[in-house]
This record gives sequence, C-alpha cells and structure tokens, in this order.
Amino acid sequence: MLSSLMNFLRACWQPCADGLLRRRGSGSDSVGCQDGLLWYKDHGHHINGEFSMAVVQANNLLEDQSQLESGPLSLLESGPYGTFVGIYDGHGGPETSRFICDNLFQHLKVFATEEKEMSVNVIKKAFQATEEGFLSLVTKQWPMNPQIAAVGSCCLVAVICNSKLYIANLGDSRAVLGRLVRSTGEVLPIQLSSEHNVSIQSVRQEMQSLHPDDSQIVVLKHNVWRVKGLIQISRSIGDVYLKKPEFNREPLYAKFRLREPFSRPILSSEPAVSVHELDSNDQFLIFASDGLWEHLSNQDAVDIVHKHPHSGSARRLVKAAMQEAAKKREMRYSDLKKIDRGVRRHFHDDTTVIVVFLGSSRGSNGTGGGSPVLSVRGGGVNLCAKSLAP
Repeated sequence: MLSSLMNFLRACWQPCADGLLRRRGSGSDSVGCQDGLLWYKDHGHHINGEFSMAVVQANNLLEDQSQLESGPLSLLESGPYGTFVGIYDGHGGPETSRFICDNLFQHLKVFATEEKEMSVNVIKKAFQATEEGFLSLVTKQWPMNPQIAAVGSCCLVAVICNSKLYIANLGDSRAVLGRLVRSTGEVLPIQLSSEHNVSIQSVRQEMQSLHPDDSQIVVLKHNVWRVKGLIQISRSIGDVYLKKPEFNREPLYAKFRLREPFSRPILSSEPAVSVHELDSNDQFLIFASDGLWEHLSNQDAVDIVHKHPHSGSARRLVKAAMQEAAKKREMRYSDLKKIDRGVRRHFHDDTTVIVVFLGSSRGSNGTGGGSPVLSVRGGGVNLCAKSLAP
C-alpha cells in the first residue's frame, strides 16, 4: 500500500531523474530544464533553423501552454513539411490551453492531409474544430464541473511552410519578426499579429459595431476596459459562458452570469490570419504571451535577441521581462525569484516565449528530405492531474 502511494506521488511531483521535464518527442531537442518556476529549452533545431523556448510560471497551476512541432504537417509522406508554433495563454484555469495543445495541431494535420497542402483554410478549419471539440467537452462535463464553462484561452499559431509564414491569432499574444536592414545592420521589429483586447480602441469599436443594441458590451471597470465587465479579450477558444446562453446560468458562479440574456455569441472564435513571404532579410521570429509584452516593447525584444547568441534567447527575454516586473514593484529580481507560484501572480503573469531563427532552410520546398521530426512542449511545475487551483 505504502509502495503504491509513493509511486503515485512520485509520478505527480518528480521531474525526470536528470532534473529535466520530458514531453513528447525523442532526442535532446525535445527535453527542457526546470529551474524553480522557470522552464527553458535554450537551444534546439527545427526544420527551418534553430529555436529557443522558455516559460515562467506565476499561477498556482500553469495556464500558459506552448508547443513546437517540426517535420510533417500532414499525415502524408509527401508532406507538406515545415514548423508549427503554438502559444496558448489560458485564463480561468488550464483546461482550455491544455486542450488546444493536445488537439489543434492534430486537427491541422488532418485538414492539411485532406487538402494536400498548407493554407489559410486549413488553419481556420483547425481552429474551428478545436473550438467545437472544447464545446463538446464542456457540454459533457457541465453536470459535474460547470465552472469549466468560464475557462478559455488565447491562441497564437504560426506555420512556416514553403517559404511562407502563416500567422493565426485569437486574443492578445503576439508575434514579432526581426528584419535586417542591410544598409545599417539594424534589425527592426515587424509586428505580425493583430491583438483582440478591448484596451485597444479599434477593438472596442469592433465590439460595439457587432453588438449595436448593447450599450454595455464594453465597460470601463476599475480603470480597465472589459467585455461585459468580465474579460479583456474579444476572441478566444473556450469561454463558452459568453458564447452559448445555455451555459450562462446556475450553477455557474454568479460573478460570471449576465443579468440580461443574450441570443448571439458575445466573444468570437474566428482567428485573424495573415500570410507573409519570407526572404533573406527575415532573421528570427518572437512568439510570446502577453506576460512578455506587458514589460518589453517590440524593439526591446528584438534588440535582446539580435545582440546576443542564439542559445538562451527565450530565457534571456523572460529574464528581462521579470527584471522589469521587479523594478516596477521596487524590488530586486533576486527577491522576485523567491516568491512561490500563486503569490507570484500578484507580480507578473505566466509568461511563455518561443524564438524561432530562420536559417538557410527558410526557403525549404516543404518536402522534408530527411529533416528532423521534433515535438516539444513548454513545461511548468509538474502537479497531479487532479490538482485544482483554489
């Protein structure tokens, strides 16, 4: 009995024996290191070059999830081949971001197989299937766990394939390209993603135009703009309580229930998708949840990556953001690092960063050609699956 209990606890709490958290995939490129609340993978190789990843946890349960998949983007040997990056910034709990991390890329491979190519349509269908899948999960769990209806996630996805970069986004994570200006040697930031946060005036106007009969669709609450006074983002996966009126009722907590009934979704799950042709001046891509951008400008982030070695780029960005967070609270970074998860959320958010360098294979024809197959996920403090945030 005692032996069984110890095995259970070990499975819940203990990282791999060598101090690393292993996720899917094989080989050293799929392994990261844990240092307190910081998980990092300083350097690895994907089909289009090098990459670096880092995650710092603030919540009791890590709500950010992330992944990098490199190799086949469909179920066909003929391809297409490329690199997929996903950053999923959850809110209200980790369930939605975990669900996206488990399902969105698999949906994308299925639809790419059907169309025999990568396209905007493939990506949009993958987002829709993921949203519908999570709605099915909420419907199934509602009788036992109704609060899952108030859990959601931002979703930032990038696909590099056939010299093209596809960016799809819901919420307020951000993708920034570092582009070389050959005449000066500078690297300038090019923001590639549009954000769906009602702190932005154009997003508020969009919400008001979509809901002209609701004067309270966006309200200023405690000096922060929020949709229905509840949430800052206007697009997401999940947040079913603001999309399906049958889930905006008891036994959902009263703080999430709206006084007035609604007949159409308040939040959208339609991603903003853009396509970019990559060229030799495009040096690297920075993908990060809003925890990074709260503290660093696009130019700051690009400068940090450009002026240092590739290895450790993501961890360097996370550290710079945490140093700024500490400075804003008039404390030392070394003291901030001592604060445990949960309490740490009062100082900064969960923060995920993936830096993807665009090497000589940026012009890959998408046929693979023996390139490595890689699957890696960002980690955090390893808790039992049934542990719940208070």
